[in-house]
Amino acid sequence: MRKIIHIDMDAFYASIEQRDNPHYRGKPLAVGHSGPRGVVAAASYEARRYGVRSAMASKTAMRKCPYLIFAPARFEVYRSVSRQIMEVFHEYTDLVEPLSLDEAFLDVTVNHMNIASATQIAREIKQKIYDKTSLTASAGVSFNKFLAKIASDYNKPNGLFVVKPKDAERFVESLAIEQFFGVGKVTAKQMHNLGIKTGLDLKQHSEEELVRYFGKAGHIYYQNARGVDDRPVESERIRKSISSENTFERDIDSLEELALELDAVAKDAFADIAKKKFKGRTITLKVKYADFKVITRSKTFATPVEDYDQFYKEGYELLRNVDISPKVRLIGLGLKNNEEDSLWLDAIQLRINFDGNEN
Repeated sequence: MRKIIHIDMDAFYASIEQRDNPHYRGKPLAVGHSGPRGVVAAASYEARRYGVRSAMASKTAMRKCPYLIFAPARFEVYRSVSRQIMEVFHEYTDLVEPLSLDEAFLDVTVNHMNIASATQIAREIKQKIYDKTSLTASAGVSFNKFLAKIASDYNKPNGLFVVKPKDAERFVESLAIEQFFGVGKVTAKQMHNLGIKTGLDLKQHSEEELVRYFGKAGHIYYQNARGVDDRPVESERIRKSISSENTFERDIDSLEELALELDAVAKDAFADIAKKKFKGRTITLKVKYADFKVITRSKTFATPVEDYDQFYKEGYELLRNVDISPKVRLIGLGLKNNEEDSLWLDAIQLRINFDGNEN
């Protein structure tokens, strides 16, 4: 039986800001940009009590919480703290699969410390993270990734929850469908329309039915409803894409202005591409209009894109052939490799406004 741990830092960005600035402690805090087009990247637990959430428009967040404090994001600090946390993980196992800066799966079935109990390892990791960073983490322990992930969300913040094999079926049956990893608002609504509100409801449907309703994801939902997840913890993940995007302070319908904005996001993205020695053959342009409609345009080349001039020039050509008359609120540019799809995509590097996952 495998022993899997999922570690999830508690309100990672916001907690770092509160740790480093005494003025923020105990107060509702949002990390991000407070301007009229701003977006909340992360919210402290004090802010969440008012209904403030990540990816929420800043003006909405301020209506919910008039005393909300905004702190600018410091990604270099977050990356540095993340490296400290990853070092702790690797003290116990080489089978570490990072999902983002602030969470990871660990397979501790065989571990460097020869500790038999995964629960004990999770406790030790939580304590070492706190000793090193003064930050709390929540941990989920089980025999597969699906259950460990859900368990880590169960007693946040600073929680530890274990799902044992003998309890797994009953545990999954009791879950609200929204708690299933990978079931977002749209899918949850579809499921509700089918009378599926809990894991037990989901379990009543055949695999064929779920595939008919939800496509390939139906296979996963069928397995997860039974507490089954055979995915291994993968310590090496294929980077699929690198990109950058920017939301403007005002909507733009001038090609000249958009070209300047494209140059800025292209430079951001290409700096990361060069730093990571990333190889990709597909350039993708993303445009979000004032009405929030999103389109993408891409072009694939026979050989990898290796210089900035080609990256920007081809991105500009894609932009030049896009209708900008409805006015544009966001532009992004990225480079994608053309290997087999990997399970996880790398996070978009945002320049001014940020989207994030709340933990």
